[in-house]
Amino acid sequence: MSVVLAAGCGTSSDGSEATAADAVTLTNCGQKVTVDSPPKRAVSLNQGTTEIMLSLGLADRMVGTATWTDPVSKGLEKENAKVERLADNAPSLETVLDTEPDFVAASFASTLGKGGVAPRKQFEKLGVPTYLSPSDCVGKDNDGDGDGARTQPLALDAIYGEVLDLARLFGVQERGEKLVADLKGRVQKATSGLKAQDVTLLYWFANSQSPYLAGCCGAPGVITRTLGAKNVFDDTKDEWPQVSWETVADRDPAVLVIGDLTRKQQTAETAAKKIEFLESNPVTKNMTAVKGKRYVLLSGQAMNPTIRTVEGIEKVAAALRTYGLSR
Repeated sequence: MSVVLAAGCGTSSDGSEATAADAVTLTNCGQKVTVDSPPKRAVSLNQGTTEIMLSLGLADRMVGTATWTDPVSKGLEKENAKVERLADNAPSLETVLDTEPDFVAASFASTLGKGGVAPRKQFEKLGVPTYLSPSDCVGKDNDGDGDGARTQPLALDAIYGEVLDLARLFGVQERGEKLVADLKGRVQKATSGLKAQDVTLLYWFANSQSPYLAGCCGAPGVITRTLGAKNVFDDTKDEWPQVSWETVADRDPAVLVIGDLTRKQQTAETAAKKIEFLESNPVTKNMTAVKGKRYVLLSGQAMNPTIRTVEGIEKVAAALRTYGLSR
């Protein structure tokens, strides 16, 4: 993402950031995005972009959020309460337009595509600039079925870049730089002294009949590579391939990283339901991780490419230490 004309940003006498009215243009997922001035009526269509905006202190410039898998990140509850939730899942285009947005952001290409809320071009025809998380387009092929496939591994830099992009568009660059510095510091602290080269992990997002498990190169791949561990399904580039339990049992990971979701779309959304299944199913109950109850519970957002992927790094690192798997 390259900024063509960056908005100026200063500091007012009371210490808060002042925003300039200069236009900002940047390249986002192969498209030019221009805001004539910092957005004042933004809508975030996915929880990932919502939590970045809230973390940047932009609640007063948001008129709607949508598509939630989890409770809002700790510390953002008060800011989140200021913004109307348009829908727990994907809202209709009409619902979004009723808020009279001047900017729309989303975490996934499927949200701003055919079958989603509306394609980006449709918003652009209406004069509403859109932004898509780079983590869902850079090095990723979304043309096939399912959740797409990675042509190159996701890196934390894509997530940091999204924070900086949104901070520039809203004219709060200093806040963006501070947030990125904080995230980097948390990663460094979580991984300091950790040695997990021999540890095998499996990430289960949802569905008990035909489970969605993490492939090599999405957000779980970021967590795994950062910790120096190994994903037992790192031989597939699909984002969330559906794999049989027989194959899972055969790969027998040392630790199971389990999505603890509050949405109600698939079977076994909560961690409790997932663990109940694992410990009662004859195919899975004798797996090493299940017998040793080596579970790590993560929010859906921590398993998606968001700023909460850092939370995933912290929690998995802490669990490996607790289970005595860090040499």
